Amino acid sequence: MSASTVDVAIVGGGIMGMSIAYQIARRSDLRVAVYEKGIGLGEGSTGGSSSITRQRYTKIESVRVARDGNRIWRNWAEYVGSDAPNGRFHDIGVLWMMDTDPAAVAADQKRLAAEGIDVVDVGASDLQELFPALSTCMVPFDLTGEIEHECAPGDRFLLERDTGFFDATGALLDVAIAAAKRGVDVRLNSKVADVIVVAGRATGVVLADGTRIDAGLVINAAGPWCNQINAMAGLEIPWDLVPTRIQVLYRTLPPEVPRPIPVTADSAGGIYFRPEAGDGQIIVGSVLEEDEMEEADPDSYSQTAERSFIDSKIHALHHRIPSLPYKGIPGGMASLYTVNRQDVLPVVGPTSIEGFAVVNGFSGHGFKESQIIGSMMAQWITGERADFDTDVPMEFFSIDRDPIELAEHNVLA
Repeated sequence: MSASTVDVAIVGGGIMGMSIAYQIARRSDLRVAVYEKGIGLGEGSTGGSSSITRQRYTKIESVRVARDGNRIWRNWAEYVGSDAPNGRFHDIGVLWMMDTDPAAVAADQKRLAAEGIDVVDVGASDLQELFPALSTCMVPFDLTGEIEHECAPGDRFLLERDTGFFDATGALLDVAIAAAKRGVDVRLNSKVADVIVVAGRATGVVLADGTRIDAGLVINAAGPWCNQINAMAGLEIPWDLVPTRIQVLYRTLPPEVPRPIPVTADSAGGIYFRPEAGDGQIIVGSVLEEDEMEEADPDSYSQTAERSFIDSKIHALHHRIPSLPYKGIPGGMASLYTVNRQDVLPVVGPTSIEGFAVVNGFSGHGFKESQIIGSMMAQWITGERADFDTDVPMEFFSIDRDPIELAEHNVLA
C-alpha cells in the first residue's frame, strides 16, 4: 500500500470542498488535497444546483452568511483572481411573493435592510411596472384543478435588488482553477474507501485503489455521501442528514413573454423559478416541504423528474406568468441535496474525533453559502483572515449546538 502525506485531506470535490481548499490555500502554505470519487468535479449536488443567491432567511446569522457570500458573487473576478472567470453573477433580483400581511412584509424589509441588504417593499401596481409578466395574485392556486380559481392581488411584496443567481458549474471551475494555482492537489476518480482513526484521532484516508493518504486533518465535504464518510470514521452525530431527491422542471421562455423576470419565490403556487443564463428557458422548483422529503440512495436514484411533478408545477407557473403560452413539452431533472431534518441548517466544524471535521447537511443552501463556509473553516484551520471573510462565528453551525427552532423546515427556512 503506497502512501503520501498532506496537511488537509478534503473528501468531496463539489463547490463546498473546493471552496474550503481555495480558502485555505489563499492564506497559508498548508498542503491541501481534494479527493473526488467522480470523473469530474461537481457530479453531486453542485451540478444540480439552482444557484440562487438570495439573502432572506429566518435566522439573522443565516442572513449574514448569505449577505457576505453575495458580496463575493458580486465581486467574483477579484475573489478568484481572474480577469475572465467562467462563472457569472446574474443581477436580476429575488422577488418574495410569500406573505399577504403588509405589516409582516414591512417588518421583513426593515430587518434585512438593517443588515445592509438592498431590499424594498413594493405594492402590486409597482410590481407590475417592474415585472409586467408576473401576475400579482396571491390566492392559493389549487394544483388539482378541482377548485375554480379567482385571482385577487396581494398588497405588498419584498424585492431583494442586489442579488439573483450565479453559474454553478462556472463557479466550481473558477474555484478549482484558483485553488490549483495555489498548490491544491485535486484528485479525480479517487474514491475514499476508509478514514483512518487511531486512538480517537483521524490520521488520514485510504482510497479505493489502496493508496493511503496521511493527513493532519480530514474534512468530510461529501454532500449526499456524507453519512458514508462519517461511518468510516466511526462518528456518531445527533443529526439526521438525509440524502433527498429534489426535482425541477424546465421549459422554453419565448420572446413574447415580457422581460425582465426575477428569481421568484411564490407561496400561492408553492414554487420558485428563475430564467436560465441565456434567458431562453425557465426552471421551476418547489418550495413545499412535502416535495423535499424523498429519501434516496445517493448511488442509485432516478435523475428524471416525474410527470406528476411536472404537470402540477407547470400549472402553478402559468398562473404566475399568464402570458406564457401553452406550447412545447416541459422537461425535468432530479438531483440530490442533504437535508438536516432537525433544523435544515448545516453542521460545520470539528467533531468528537480529533482531526476529523464536517461540512454537511446544507438542505439546499450549500451553493450560496459555500464561499463563506470556506472562510469559516479556513479561519479556524489557519488562524488567518483574508479579503471577503465573514465575521459570523462557525460555532453557529456547530455539531454540538442545540437544534434551532424554525416554523418551517423547507428550502426557504
